[in-house]
Amino acid sequence: MLTVDFSRFPLAPGDRVLDLGCGAGRHAFECYRRGARVVALDRNADEIREVASWFAAMAEAGEAPAGASATAMEGDALALPFPDDSFDVVIISEVMEHIHDDKGVLAEMVRVLRPGGRIAVTVPRYGPERVCWALSDAYHEVEGGHIRIYRADELLRKMRESGLRPYGTHHAHGLHSPYWWLKCAFGVERDGDEAALPVRAYHKLLVWDIMKKPLATRLAERALDPLIGKSFVAYATKPHLPADVTAAPAAADGTTAVPEAGTAATAQARTPGRGKA
Repeated sequence: MLTVDFSRFPLAPGDRVLDLGCGAGRHAFECYRRGARVVALDRNADEIREVASWFAAMAEAGEAPAGASATAMEGDALALPFPDDSFDVVIISEVMEHIHDDKGVLAEMVRVLRPGGRIAVTVPRYGPERVCWALSDAYHEVEGGHIRIYRADELLRKMRESGLRPYGTHHAHGLHSPYWWLKCAFGVERDGDEAALPVRAYHKLLVWDIMKKPLATRLAERALDPLIGKSFVAYATKPHLPADVTAAPAAADGTTAVPEAGTAATAQARTPGRGKA
């Protein structure tokens, strides 16, 4: 289930992509399939090992085109282990609402994104998220949980202040908001067979939609996204430096290449962590 819309956020084969706070790797996998050179980074060691194993399985199954590469690594979103201008594309999906120093994360993303590069930021949408918080304290008052709710204009302002130039926005996952409202109402801690019947029934609908993509639910979600879409998505570019500004010096070898540790390699780049990624 992708939150970033790649028809609005085009990706070219060979693009250097950072999936920051990759979690289970959904966007990293899609970028790999599209021929990118992907680095999936997260603080969670267990998730990184799982993402690395999926990268290996995808390579073995021939799901990625020639020239694509994928690396999974641990790291800190506030101290990224990459040189300036290392990436053509940065994706950070459903992460910033977990991190206290969101301005610091934006600054690090801008630093490692090359001038002219593109960034996609997704966060829970204000309205549906407010409903979840009102229905359940347990929804957000957990270790590593959501610490803020963004208004769209607030997020876009912070992106502009970091030096980015937003160029498009939309909402996603309109079918998912009612599921989370039900889950909050009946108890977010109740999962699987312990979940209430309405929650289990709606979950089956979502799984069916994700697996089969029937026309009826696709049309329903398209209609619901502007109204109750669970996620707010913003796209931006990093402007080129003015012609009279001297570029920062390159690395000693003249390159700023991202790690190429081989498909499904897991590099250990442990740094003191704050936030989710």
